[in-house]
Amino acid sequence: MDAQTRERGPSAEQPQRAKEAPKTSPDQARDAEGSKPEQAPSLRDRIREHWLVASVGAIVLLAALIGGLLYWLQIRHYESTDDAFVAARSFSVASKVGGYVTDIPVTDNQHVNAGDILAKIDERDYRIAIDQANAQVAVARANIANVEAQIVSQQEQIKQAEAQLEQAQAQLQFSQEEFARAQDLVEKGAGTVQRQQQTRSDLQAQQANTERAKTAVTAAQVGIKTLQAQLEGARAQLEQSQAQLDQAKLNLQYTGVVAAQSGRVVKLSGAKGTFVNAGQSLMMFVPDEVWIVANYKETQLNDMRPGQPVEIRIDAYPGRKLTGHVESVQPGSGTAFSLLPAENATGNYVKVVQRVPVKIVVDSWPADLPVGPGMSVVPWTRVR
Repeated sequence: MDAQTRERGPSAEQPQRAKEAPKTSPDQARDAEGSKPEQAPSLRDRIREHWLVASVGAIVLLAALIGGLLYWLQIRHYESTDDAFVAARSFSVASKVGGYVTDIPVTDNQHVNAGDILAKIDERDYRIAIDQANAQVAVARANIANVEAQIVSQQEQIKQAEAQLEQAQAQLQFSQEEFARAQDLVEKGAGTVQRQQQTRSDLQAQQANTERAKTAVTAAQVGIKTLQAQLEGARAQLEQSQAQLDQAKLNLQYTGVVAAQSGRVVKLSGAKGTFVNAGQSLMMFVPDEVWIVANYKETQLNDMRPGQPVEIRIDAYPGRKLTGHVESVQPGSGTAFSLLPAENATGNYVKVVQRVPVKIVVDSWPADLPVGPGMSVVPWTRVR
């Protein structure tokens, strides 16, 4: 029993000790009350404590509000879009005649002026063609001279035939008078029948001679008409030969491919020693005349008119600002003139805000900025 009592003794005393309330002194209570957390300061107290920071913050907030208001008052007069690009009528440069390329005096991205040589084609064949055309022109001129000489000769023959006709007509008239006298003498009994028959024979002979002279004159006149037709043919041949000569000279000029206007050479594909056919591309050409196509939303065009000023920033040169003006507004959306325009009458229709191209002309492009078609820009058009 003693051992069990010793084993249960401590465990039985613990609850009794726990029930006893702790005793504290008045000083300890006052210390406990003083150790409680103080109440947090109000916003007014904080502003009073940090009045300098609060003042600066208020000034900054006010300046931001005023700046935002001024920005809105200014920006509402402008319409802008990031769907804008530099555009130009670039084209392919090709030779009008075929042959081997003997020289390419330009290189990629080089600027050239109007009339500068871009490429040269072997011209030996075309010089030979000019010599042949010159020979044909000389032959045609010789034919004309020959026919003209024949015409002059034929005109002399006509004069001779006409003179013979006059002589025959005079003899015919004399024969007619002789026959009339002989006939009259025979009727009066003073002449002989033999004389009458002789004069009749002479009259018939002169009549035949006169008809032969008339035929000779007609033949000579027909002959000169034939020669005149030959002359026209010879002159036409000369014109044809002259045209071939002119074409040969043009072909010789075409062996030098020249720049039609000022611009830059891009995508150079021609090389010295290569053979090119007529019309084969040698390079691409970008003229100096470039502009901006800004695809504004149709909801932005209410106040947009030609002549309005535009401020432009090029993405490639963000530090440079250019000025320009609206040249024109396309009469229709961009999709209306595309290769495959949208057919809104088919399928499920969903209204989409369309884009309308607006042409913007820059007042002056900086000479030190290489700007070309396809480069992105951001225009700001003042519409109000």
